[in-house]
Amino acid sequence: MASADDISSMFYDESEKLENLINNATTKSELSLHEIIETYFQIMNVSSMAVILKQQLQADEHKILLDKIIDIERVISEKFNSSIHPQVLKKLTKSIQDSIKNLQSEDSEQKSKEDIENEAKLYEELRQKMSTKEFVEQYDKGLSHD
Repeated sequence: MASADDISSMFYDESEKLENLINNATTKSELSLHEIIETYFQIMNVSSMAVILKQQLQADEHKILLDKIIDIERVISEKFNSSIHPQVLKKLTKSIQDSIKNLQSEDSEQKSKEDIENEAKLYEELRQKMSTKEFVEQYDKGLSHD
């Protein structure tokens, strides 16, 4: 079993990584699908660690770590859940609608091999966007149960 020092060290490292991802999300106009998934996984990871640590730590012995947990939970709630998450969901929805519209407007007459390959890539991108949106919506459902 890992010691409290190991766990707190890991929590600090993972929290720092999360804060970097959140800062990246606030400065970029659009995140890639990979960045979206990485950010959500990191939030779930840090949130789970926070829940476990809060159950195991005594307030008098681990005040600094408990303060860090409260701080990172505030960052997740105020920066991510209130601002970034709704934007991600909105942009994904619009991107999916645009992709569908683009694919529907494709001329279905004679297509070259290259046209067919490009269309296949567009369908694969659409599938990835829809899968990512489903993942983000699952996170959203979890928020409404808190």
